[in-house]
Amino acid sequence: MSTIRRRVKAHGRVQGVFFRDSTRSEAQARGVAGWARNCSDGSVEAAFEGPAPAVEALIEFVRSGPGHARVERVDVDEEEPTGATGFDVA
Repeated sequence: MSTIRRRVKAHGRVQGVFFRDSTRSEAQARGVAGWARNCSDGSVEAAFEGPAPAVEALIEFVRSGPGHARVERVDVDEEEPTGATGFDVA
């Protein structure tokens, strides 16, 4: 199965609603590596690397977010896989 990497940026009410921690839990459950961090503009940026179906499922999770999030827009960019392991929250 091919490995892909995507950089995503979620806009809306995505900080202070356990967005990053929920994303980490979802990523670990799907075997996806990467990271998630808050940005100064109020968005959350993340990178996901792993099997294509798992990465695509994680992007769909980000589009709806955890319970109290209100995602208005998600930007997705393709990147070259880097061999990332684990999932970090900054």
